Amino acid sequence: MDLGLIREIALNGRGVEVRMVLTYPGCPLAGHLVEQVRRKVRSVTGDEPVEVVLVDEVWSWNDAAPRLVWGGRNMKRVYMDHNATTPLREEVLEAMLPYLREEFGNASSPHSFGIRARRAVESAREKVATALGTRPREIIFTGCGTESDNQAIKGVAFANRNRGDHIVTSRIEHKAVLQTCQYLEKQGFQVTYLLVDKYGVVNPDDVARAITDQTVLVSVMFANNEVGTIQPIAEIAQVCRERGVYFHTDAVQAVGKLPVDVGQLGVDLLSLSAHKFYGPKGVGALYVRKGVRIDPLLHGGHQEEGRRAATENVAGIVGLSKAIELRLEEMEAEAERLTALRERLYDGLAARIDHVYLNGHPTERLPGTLNLCFEYVEGEGIIMGLDLVGVAVSSGSACTSATLSPSHVLLAMGVHPAVAQGSIRFSLGRENTEADVETVLETLPPIVERLRAMSMFSEQSPFPEEAGPRHRMTR
Repeated sequence: MDLGLIREIALNGRGVEVRMVLTYPGCPLAGHLVEQVRRKVRSVTGDEPVEVVLVDEVWSWNDAAPRLVWGGRNMKRVYMDHNATTPLREEVLEAMLPYLREEFGNASSPHSFGIRARRAVESAREKVATALGTRPREIIFTGCGTESDNQAIKGVAFANRNRGDHIVTSRIEHKAVLQTCQYLEKQGFQVTYLLVDKYGVVNPDDVARAITDQTVLVSVMFANNEVGTIQPIAEIAQVCRERGVYFHTDAVQAVGKLPVDVGQLGVDLLSLSAHKFYGPKGVGALYVRKGVRIDPLLHGGHQEEGRRAATENVAGIVGLSKAIELRLEEMEAEAERLTALRERLYDGLAARIDHVYLNGHPTERLPGTLNLCFEYVEGEGIIMGLDLVGVAVSSGSACTSATLSPSHVLLAMGVHPAVAQGSIRFSLGRENTEADVETVLETLPPIVERLRAMSMFSEQSPFPEEAGPRHRMTR
């Protein structure tokens, strides 16, 4: 339950002032909440006095973000959490607006309103199919990437249960895949969770060894959302094809950032989500190769040729197709630019902070993703410290960041839990600049220094003897 909302954080001559609105005025836990906020802010601001002021004002969640005022001026905001979500592009919004206003028809209706909506959906389907190197009939529009993963895994599992009851996946998948597989285990399916190497890479030979005569599906993500490691998808697809097993890849983090051609890759099913590449939230897609046996996840209508019941989100589908179209036009140049920014951030932090380690593959990684472990501190403190100066980063997946347990991805890669607690993910995007990188390089070192001075962890860290070899950021 959210008991309070921070409206403003300001540094003045007296110290740090935090202005906060109580969600439930008169709440008996207010005093405890104020003290928690005071301690947390002080943990990242050092010796500055912290005053928490409760203000009486009307607010809504539409205006929930705190305003940062540092040294008497509003702070510039730097967003480096693009693997969590991306801002909606203006061109995408403009493409969507007619279908939120005058072209509001139901795509299943037989009259002119519905016909125009249907044309928009089918035009979008053609654009998405072209982007993925496939045919329009092999594209199913869904509500999100999570639904696409569920549709692929549950749909194939239940439709092919007469062939077998075994599924193979990896230990570093997104929760949308892992928890779907765990659900299927409760339904009587057998699931093998493959180990990965220290870079987070799935070995195609391990996939081959895991497949049995009861295996109906292998699911391995294209690129990891936390560390950015890119998997050998084409090689894994070949292993599955040779053994007559369907292969699904969660490409939510790859589409819009990397070239994705389902024909060249040889995959049978592929998931994507619009909001990861500057499209709207609430819409995704699933590629299903012709001939794949798959049951629908949703029932109650004939939409998507009976494969996904529900009135189509016409505006969202149009937005998805426009976003993927724009990304194709600029992908190569943008990938080169983001890689350069990522390396500048990497080199700058290596020169300024000791005991920092790179997570993920050093070269086979998403262009804008940099995941680091900062020894002797917790990632939560770094995130809050950066947020106080207007920089947004993450400790991993936005779907699991509310928990305090170490990343399951890092643990699967062999990172010691105490070290994994200090992980931070920087995921850069199209609006990030060299100035943004410089902002992080200026603000992060003193934050880490303050946190280490107060850290419960000693220099006798379990890293690296117990954790195994890692990659120290030195150049």
